[in-house]
Amino acid sequence: MHKFIKKIKKFETKPYVVRKFLDNEEIKSFQNLYEELPVEINNTRQKIIKKKWSLEFNKDLQKIYTQKLKKVIGEHEMDNPETKEGSKSLGLFQESYMPVTLHVDTGFDFEKTIYKQTLLPLTNTGETIIFKNRFYGCSTTFSIDPKELSAKGYNKRSSEHLKLFGSRDFDKETYNEYLKHEDINNLKGLEVDLIFKWKLGDLLVFDRTQLHCSSNNINKKKLGFTSSTKKI
Repeated sequence: MHKFIKKIKKFETKPYVVRKFLDNEEIKSFQNLYEELPVEINNTRQKIIKKKWSLEFNKDLQKIYTQKLKKVIGEHEMDNPETKEGSKSLGLFQESYMPVTLHVDTGFDFEKTIYKQTLLPLTNTGETIIFKNRFYGCSTTFSIDPKELSAKGYNKRSSEHLKLFGSRDFDKETYNEYLKHEDINNLKGLEVDLIFKWKLGDLLVFDRTQLHCSSNNINKKKLGFTSSTKKI
C-alpha cells in the first residue's frame, strides 16, 4: 500500500482529454521515433510490442513533449521503468494487436507520490476505458482467469478488486459495446468514468490510481505512447 495516500489523493482529479496536444508534424515525429527505437518486449501471448523512449533518442522531441506536458499537468517528474540497458525513459510505446485487460499502473515504490498517467494515440484506431474505481497497492493486472492469475509479467496478478468495490453487476450495454474481451464477472463493482476514443494529436490524462483497460474495438492493431509521472 502506498505510504502517502493522503497526498496522492490531494492531486487526484477526473480524467480529461487535451485536444490537439500535438500538431501534425509532431505526430509524425513520434511515429518516426517509434520506428527507430529498439524493441524492449515482444509479448506473443498478449500480442503486444513494447518500446521505451530512452533519453538517448530525439532530444529535440523530448524538449517539445516535456514542455507541453508541464503546461498540461503542472510540475512533475517522470516515473517510468528504465530500459533493459539501464537508461532512463520518458515512457512506453505499445503496439497492440489485442485489447489490454483490466489493470492499474501504480508502480512498486510505495514511498513515491504517484501522480498522472498520460496516453498519446499514434493511430486513430482505439478506445481506452477509465474507471472511477481506484487502487493504492502496486501495479496489478486484475483477473478471475486462472491462466492469467498464474501468468508472469511486470504486473502483479490478483482478483482482490472484487473484494474492494462490491458485487454490483457491471452495466451490460457498456459491456457489449466495449468490453466483451473481459469476463463480465471480472468487472463487478466497477463504474466507468471516461471512454476515450482515440484521435491523433489528442492526449488523455488520468490518475495512476484509476483502473483502466482497452476496449475490444481494435481494427487489426493500434499504437500509443504512455508516460507515468510522480509529484516532486
